[in-house]
Amino acid sequence: MSEEKKAKVVDEKVVKGKIEEETNNNNIEISSDVVAVIAGMAASEVAGVAEMAGGFAGGISEVLSGKKNMAKGIKVDIQGKEVKIDVNIIVEYGARIPDVAFEIQKRIKKSVESMTGLSANEVNVHVQGVMTVQEKAEEKKEESKKEVKKEDKEEEKKTPKKESKKEVKK
Repeated sequence: MSEEKKAKVVDEKVVKGKIEEETNNNNIEISSDVVAVIAGMAASEVAGVAEMAGGFAGGISEVLSGKKNMAKGIKVDIQGKEVKIDVNIIVEYGARIPDVAFEIQKRIKKSVESMTGLSANEVNVHVQGVMTVQEKAEEKKEESKKEVKKEDKEEEKKTPKKESKKEVKK
């Protein structure tokens, strides 16, 4: 086989939710978690998406780590060069659900295919709920309280503690 043909030959393997490509003895592995983050970022940018709907474990990991879980509510199944993605969302009240779902499908498909080279054959959108304006306002209020507490704790760490001196009377 000529050197040009060898360079074009690609051997694919699927290993525990990852895709590996072997080209000229170089490996590229794309984890299903990476695809989930890409899909989560694309979905969260769509107008009408209030938040991603994750399970109990996703919510706990966000609370414990203090970081936003961008793969929350996303399930990825990689088979060869094809990927199936399930997205669980909560829509904003008043948004037209079919339009929001179609836009999510379009953006995820485009993002995943352009960034990974995988073919997104299925992007299934599951609407888990509707968030009203009042609920969103309450959620923002809770988030701002958490931020203030976090900032206060950081400020306490930076400020040196003053030693209290007690006067001793003789």
